Amino acid sequence: MVAAQKRTGPETDLLEDRKPHSDEAHSAFTPPSGLPLPPPPEDEHPTSEFAVPTGLATEQAPEPEGSAFTPPAGHSAPGAGTQTPSRQQQLSAYPAFTPPQGVPVVRLTKETPWQDRMRTMLRMPIAERPVPERTERPEGDTVPAIPRILDLTLRIGELLLAGGEGAEDVEAAMFGVAHAYGLDRVEPTVTFTLLSVSYQPSLVDDPVTASRTVRRRGTDYTRLSAVFRLVDDICSDEEQVSLEDAYRRLVDIRRNRHPYSKWALTMASGALAGAASILVGGTWLVFIVAAVGAMLGDRLAWRASARGLPEFYHFVVAAMPPAVLAVALTLLHVDVKASAVITGGLFALIPGRALVAAVQDGLTGYYITASARLLEVCYLIVGIVCGVLIVLYGGLQLDAKLQPGESLGMTERPVVQILAAMLLTVAFAVLLQQERHTVLMATLNGGVAWVVFGSLHYTVEMNPVASTAVAAGLVGLFGQLLSRYRYASALPYVTAAIGPLLPGSATYFGLLGLAQGNLNAGIASLTQAAALALAIAIGVNLGGEMARLFIQAPGATEAKARRGAKRTRGF
Repeated sequence: MVAAQKRTGPETDLLEDRKPHSDEAHSAFTPPSGLPLPPPPEDEHPTSEFAVPTGLATEQAPEPEGSAFTPPAGHSAPGAGTQTPSRQQQLSAYPAFTPPQGVPVVRLTKETPWQDRMRTMLRMPIAERPVPERTERPEGDTVPAIPRILDLTLRIGELLLAGGEGAEDVEAAMFGVAHAYGLDRVEPTVTFTLLSVSYQPSLVDDPVTASRTVRRRGTDYTRLSAVFRLVDDICSDEEQVSLEDAYRRLVDIRRNRHPYSKWALTMASGALAGAASILVGGTWLVFIVAAVGAMLGDRLAWRASARGLPEFYHFVVAAMPPAVLAVALTLLHVDVKASAVITGGLFALIPGRALVAAVQDGLTGYYITASARLLEVCYLIVGIVCGVLIVLYGGLQLDAKLQPGESLGMTERPVVQILAAMLLTVAFAVLLQQERHTVLMATLNGGVAWVVFGSLHYTVEMNPVASTAVAAGLVGLFGQLLSRYRYASALPYVTAAIGPLLPGSATYFGLLGLAQGNLNAGIASLTQAAALALAIAIGVNLGGEMARLFIQAPGATEAKARRGAKRTRGF
């Protein structure tokens, strides 16, 4: 009984420690406890030809790239305290990644026009868009309230878009105004009738968005030039325009009266139609008849506008009086070219300004706005077609002798036609409500355009579409050059100058062919008119782009790279 009892005490513990746990504890290859391990033989570590020789330092591993979302070096994350830093905090101790060529900086100074500076920013992807260098404000000058800045930006954009400016130029102006008042992360959006601008202070803050609808449109290039001067002063380093001053100047711009009265516009419409009739080979009698018809049409359009009718019906009633007078003189057997009379009236109505803006928006990637503008142009042209076709069809029922193959005699009097082209440009400038000091340069631009077109088409016998494109390209080039030297919009120097190039005669012969039932000839003439119109728009845009690419503005120290308008890619 005693021998069977379990032993307890220190002796039992000593016996347990001496007892081996397994067979591996007494292996012959295990060195005794307490003795150091012998060095391994050199044969077990052969030398490689890629091994670094002894005594040479190896290149240190590159530092990990930082992130724009990590805190700067020396700043711990919120709530970290004295705990062991996490992996993200250890990575934030390294400097942020910087491209080898450095971070690009866009300087908001007057080295280049603000249109080019802001357009360059807009054509960059948002992720690659650098923060522009802003003008330092005086001490104590606080940043105005964000909603007021956005409201001012929208009001300026509304005036520019309503005045016929392209969507990209409107966005550039809005972008420049917002940046000038301290809003960096701002994104303007322009469509045909809606303007919006969004500002997000940081990636973790809620964005502030405002929008404005453009309901009324008008042609007043004097107001447009005043808005451009306001934007130029806001974006300039030399001028310090406060928000209150900008609002005050904007109110004055809205309240300013048009530089020309309604009767002056009516007389200009008559002069434009008369000059266009001389341009296509008409006599002084044709000049008078076309001028009277255009003035009657203008007054009827004013009456329709006062009654609140849509703009479509304005063009319908305005296109009818010149055609009525031409048909009446033909029925009375008066020796007058009816084609020249009707063509002169069409020159005063063809929406060349809207067509140029539509093609420009399409070429710069604003496809929604371009589609809306083109649809507007189509509606206005359909209104002109309806007004002229009604009169021509009635004249044919009365046995009026309207000849679709009647020669217009455009090459008989080059000097007279050059003077007529310049008169047409002056009248067009008055209809656009341009400032008086811009009329002379626009007139010279229009005269040069007609000389180039006549030289290429009649002397060299070049295709009329190609000749029109070259002449329109020079118009755009000279207009952009003048605008860059004056820091103003290019529209006052371009829109009136393309007047002599408008396809009035091709439009008339196309409508006459449709009225007489000759569909093949009518569709061919209308197709040629559309091709000429597109050549004008593309030529003007190409000339402006060439001016921006190769011509440096006065006072610029160096040319800056400018991205193309890549909205989509071809794959």
